Amino acid sequence: MALKRFKKDAPAYFDYKDAKTLLHYVNMYGQIEPISKTGLSAKQQRQLAVAIKRARHLALLPFVANN
Repeated sequence: MALKRFKKDAPAYFDYKDAKTLLHYVNMYGQIEPISKTGLSAKQQRQLAVAIKRARHLALLPFVANN
């Protein structure tokens, strides 16, 4: 069974400028965590994906992990 880690800690709105919060939803390889791990609703997961992609384009988040 998958762990739902973030449901109670999820903000009401994902701001692309808040890179520290968005990093919690990105794994060590730089990929967005799936809905089964985040525990978000489908609407929240889409908003999260858009916020992460915007932050990546503005260089607030890396596209790939720094190994």
